[in-house]
Amino acid sequence: MSSALDRLKNLTNKISSYERARKDNLKILEKLFNQIGIDKKIENFSRLFTFKAINLSGASLLNENLGEIKEGKYLQILAISYDKEALVKSKNISLGYFGKVENVNIELKNKIVEFIIRFRFEKSFITLEHYHEMLELFNKNE
Repeated sequence: MSSALDRLKNLTNKISSYERARKDNLKILEKLFNQIGIDKKIENFSRLFTFKAINLSGASLLNENLGEIKEGKYLQILAISYDKEALVKSKNISLGYFGKVENVNIELKNKIVEFIIRFRFEKSFITLEHYHEMLELFNKNE
């Protein structure tokens, strides 16, 4: 019995930890949103999550070389919007253009990389919630 109780405690701690991490992440993400100037392109922070994805050109987002610059490229944040009613379904929108990556201040470049990783972290929670709600539809039919 204590084994089941221990597993429940561990699961509860893990869920609580994720919720705290998510809450903290959102605070920092909004701060970065303002610091790197995305607030000048998007008037409302919550609108950020209407984009399907946000990508970066000019620096790596891969775990093994996170933030490493790509010489000769331009540092730019690109958001991907999706409109199922439009003739062209997806569209790239520039949220920030910062010039040649090798000329960008390292601190700014790091904030941009962090912003995108934090966006993706929150977006993964939003996606998880979406699919959880979809699965609930199957439970209603049983």
